[in-house]
Amino acid sequence: MSATLRQLILRANALYIGVAGFAGVIFDIRGVLYGTGPQGKALAAAPHAGIGFVEAHGLAVILAVVLWRAKPDRSAHFTALAVVALLGTANLAFWQTFIAMDAVVMGYLTTALHWTFVALNLAAAMHVSPAIEERTLQRAR
Repeated sequence: MSATLRQLILRANALYIGVAGFAGVIFDIRGVLYGTGPQGKALAAAPHAGIGFVEAHGLAVILAVVLWRAKPDRSAHFTALAVVALLGTANLAFWQTFIAMDAVVMGYLTTALHWTFVALNLAAAMHVSPAIEERTLQRAR
């Protein structure tokens, strides 16, 4: 797998979690403050729980910036893998939230994309040869 393709995987992952995270923050704030949108259904009775929503989506945006700027080395792919594995696992563990928000289709889509990027980043990380990794590190110094 070429460095260009590995960079494309990192940037596609970054774009996905950045856009989804930014949209999530907007929906989170609207849900907490005004009780509207999908999050409004889940947070109406407990608006203080919105902190977890905002933190998760906000951190996704921050990590998107980090992944966008990352070099396509093994550690960047394992970092991206860890991020989307955490997000995908949280979606599955708290699936009832999607049901409560009447957003099951969104849950299917986001969870499927998280696990797709887990697989892509694992494949990319496994295709970085030690020689390529060493050359990348030397250029970075």
